[in-house]
Parts: sequence; C-alpha cells; structure tokens
Amino acid sequence: MIRVCHIMSGDLWAGAEAMVFHLLKGLLRYRDLQLSAILLNEGKLAARVRGLDIPVTVLDEGREPFPRILAEVRRTLQRESPDIIHSHRYKENITACIASRFRGNARLIATQHGMPEIHGGKDSLSRRLTLRLNFFLLARLFRTTVAVSEDIRDRFVSSFGFPEDRVQVIHNGIEIPEGESFREGGDTLVIGSAGRFYPVKDFPLMVRVAQEVARRDPGIRFEVAGEGPGRREIRELIRKCGLERRFTLRGFLEETPAFYRGLDLYLNTSLHEGVPLSVLEAMSHGVPVVAPAVGGLAEIIQDGVQGYLIGDRDAERFAEKCIVLCRDRLLRKRMGSAARARVRESFSTGSMAGQYRQLYRDALAEGCGVPSAAVRT
Repeated sequence: MIRVCHIMSGDLWAGAEAMVFHLLKGLLRYRDLQLSAILLNEGKLAARVRGLDIPVTVLDEGREPFPRILAEVRRTLQRESPDIIHSHRYKENITACIASRFRGNARLIATQHGMPEIHGGKDSLSRRLTLRLNFFLLARLFRTTVAVSEDIRDRFVSSFGFPEDRVQVIHNGIEIPEGESFREGGDTLVIGSAGRFYPVKDFPLMVRVAQEVARRDPGIRFEVAGEGPGRREIRELIRKCGLERRFTLRGFLEETPAFYRGLDLYLNTSLHEGVPLSVLEAMSHGVPVVAPAVGGLAEIIQDGVQGYLIGDRDAERFAEKCIVLCRDRLLRKRMGSAARARVRESFSTGSMAGQYRQLYRDALAEGCGVPSAAVRT
C-alpha cells in the first residue's frame, strides 16, 4: 500500500483545484493507494474531497500564522505517515518541504500547474522571494516536479536550471461527459470563455475581439463565466465598446456543463497557459476552440483540426477565425467532434491518474526520499 498525502490551498475553485479533485477521484480506482489531503482553507475543494470519502485536514491560513500552520502540517504528516507528499502551488511546496524534514524518507512530488503570474513591479517583495525559494527547493529537494505541459517543462530546464530527469510531463485530464452535445445555433450564435479575471487571461483582448466580430456579424453574442479582481475593469471596457447587449459576464458558475453546452465556439485569449481545464471541458462537449499559440495550448489543439491557433495578439485575426467558424455549421461540427475525440484519447482523468500512480510507484522503487545530488549540496 502506498500512502499519498496531497497538500493544496483550496481557497479558490479554479483550474488547479479542479485538477486536484479530478486526480484524487481518478486515483481512487487503484487499491494499492491510500489517499489523504491537507488543505489550507475551507472551501469547495474540501467539500468535494470529503465527498470522495478521502480523509481531509483543513487548516485556516487566513487566521493562523505560518509557523503554526507548519507545525500543524508536521503533526498531520506524522499521524498520516505518508510515503509520498504531493504538493500543489508555491507556499504549499515550501510547507511540504519543511514539514517533510521530520518525515524521514517521505518522497516529495510537486505539480506545476502553470508559470508564475508576474506583473512587473506590482508584485510584492514577499511574493518574489516566495517564488525564488519555491524554485530553489523544487530543483534541489523534490524527487519530481510534474509539469502539465512540455512548454513548462522546457522552461523549467532552460530558465530555472532544473535537472532534466527531475521534471516529468503529465497532462491534465478531465472526465468525459456522456454523449456529444453539438449546438445547432440558430439566429444567435454564442462565443464563450471561462476563467479568473486576472491579467494573464487578457480578457481585454477578448472584448476587442468581440468588438471586431460585432462590426462584421450582428448575430453573435459573447459570454464569460468567472470572477476575479479584474471583473469591474472588463465590465467598464464592455460599456465603452458599446457591447452591453452582446457581451454577458455570467459570474461564478457552480456547475459548468450547461454553460459549455450553450456555446458554439470557445475563445481563449490568455498570455500563457499550461493545460487549461476550461479548454479541455469545452472540447469534451464538442465545442471547437480559437486560442493563442502559447504555452500548452498548442499541445492540446492542432491548428485547423480542433479549432484555430493564432500566432499573435491581433484582435482582427482572432475575430476572422471566429467568424469563419460561426458562419460554417459543418466546419464547426467537424472541429467540435475532433475536439471531443482529442480529449477522450489524450486528456482523460483515467490517463492522468494512471501516470501519477506510476510516478508514485517509481518514486518508492528508488528507495530514497531526497535525491543524492541534493544531499551533497
């Protein structure tokens, strides 16, 4: 039996949290794994993991200082006695690394869900120091860092000095919904997206794309599901562009399948992505995608097959591809079917969980918790 403890924040419900839930659910099928979780906040992730009957310890990082959180994590790890400690995100990686020093030969594994969202001089000194410490520890004291895309793996090796043999790519996976749900459209077609209102998502570009589309075709609407600190800015930009009747901000949606089934086309405008679950979810519902050729998006979408990849950030080019798909029902249906098949073949929960299970088994087979090179340093 392999005991695996996941450490995650859990304060939000975004791509990383959804991925952790899908992974834990997928790992339950393996009888040789005993799962537990430490979450640093109460929230939707904690509730959903409890629903899987996986033991969950919730610590309130909003009320407790870091030394007390660290002590509680240490006590929990002593009680659970995991063979594998699998952490997600920066402070969780640091917490896992420090706390695991008291857990003997526990193997450290981390998943890097994306690249740091650094916004020039706006980042605090503490955040910059946290990022630097995170990468230092990952490169030296973690058995494996999992990158969710080849792009992230390459950047870790080339830019952050990670040993090639300590970074492994495992793509995110999702559950495939039953039945294909191609939307016949009608007089009004819907282009949609989902995500946090953060700068890395570049929703201002999406508004400019909507403005270009509106000039050419009055029968197309836009919808975005999500919340975040940039929502007010986007709402004001929509107003300035005169798109109030054609661009709807849906807010946070507890359940998203109906949202994706109501789309004719999915539009992503991010500056960078790993393997975004929102894109996979749209594709799994048979929705073609228009997205920038950045990060892991090119690992999901084959240009001209499941949708279109745009090589620059020109709103007119995005709008052109959106118009092409919206005006051609058969092309939309063919690309949507190809999108669903792509997710089923390469980005399922079962595939992801199987690869992580093998990673855990390989880590235990080595018989050493900390790489020998790290010990020497």
